[in-house]
Amino acid sequence: MIALVRVDNRLLHGQVLETWLPHLAVREVVVADDEAASSRLARAAMTLCVPPELAARIEPVGAVDYAALAAAPAPVLVLVRDVAQLVQARAAGLTPALAPRLNVGNVHYAPGRRSVTPSVFLSQEEVRALRALAAEGFEVELRAVPAEAPAGMDEIERRYAAAR
Repeated sequence: MIALVRVDNRLLHGQVLETWLPHLAVREVVVADDEAASSRLARAAMTLCVPPELAARIEPVGAVDYAALAAAPAPVLVLVRDVAQLVQARAAGLTPALAPRLNVGNVHYAPGRRSVTPSVFLSQEEVRALRALAAEGFEVELRAVPAEAPAGMDEIERRYAAAR
């Protein structure tokens, strides 16, 4: 089963390993990222930090079999780099029935993005994309670590509107 799909610019890193994996009791991590999948160095760097008892795969977004991950007996965490890749995953077969929870945990600043938390910066287009995913039935939340209270789609839009 897909326990969570997380948007995180850093993909697989210490915060994910130390907080989200134990919280979700994950047995497998799938990094769905075209850039990382095409880079031998990025794949090696990310998988070096993974404990041996945890399975980890790095695949292009469109090559991930989301239905197979949802049917897996043990919880799986899917990581994507940004909201655009989340939309790509949706186009490649990710549905709310397969993965009901979408977490936005870390999106770096870029021109045109506003700060909605200290670690998440979103553009108007990204907020619209998240709203569209929520309208399809995904539960969209914003939080960096499991100990934080999640902010839902209405709160994300309120924070975006208040940010400058």
